[in-house]
Amino acid sequence: MDPITIGAAISGATAAFNTIKQMVSAGRDLESCIGDVSRWMKAASDIDQAEKQAKNPPLFKRLQGADTVQQQALQVYAAKKRLEAQRAELKQYLQMTYGPQAWADLIQLEGRIRKERQEMIYKQQEARQKIIEAIAILALGIVSFGIFFWVIWLASKN
Repeated sequence: MDPITIGAAISGATAAFNTIKQMVSAGRDLESCIGDVSRWMKAASDIDQAEKQAKNPPLFKRLQGADTVQQQALQVYAAKKRLEAQRAELKQYLQMTYGPQAWADLIQLEGRIRKERQEMIYKQQEARQKIIEAIAILALGIVSFGIFFWVIWLASKN
């Protein structure tokens, strides 16, 4: 994930979190907050995926240099810390308002959402990245062979 996507995920999580806080403070039930909770969980899942990618960056990200990878790692770290604080506050809100079972229900929902996103979105992204890398390597190989044969052709002309 690029820095813009990480920023968008954390701002989406923060917006959803603020909406959840307002709704819970206003006395709304968990069911009316479920869309925002789901949005927050999806953003948290995106940040987790960005962390995995930062630990094992794609080939071209590694070729761009360590600075880019380090920058992404720092952004992911900051986003993870913000999400941890939000998670702790959300847990406190839910447990105080709906009891300890509400948090357990939320964790169960989060696990299901993460699994679905992992199966659907992240595997597609990984496959797309692998295809792009394979095409780039193939193109580089063709260009290398072309240059090699061109040099041989020039040498044979002399």
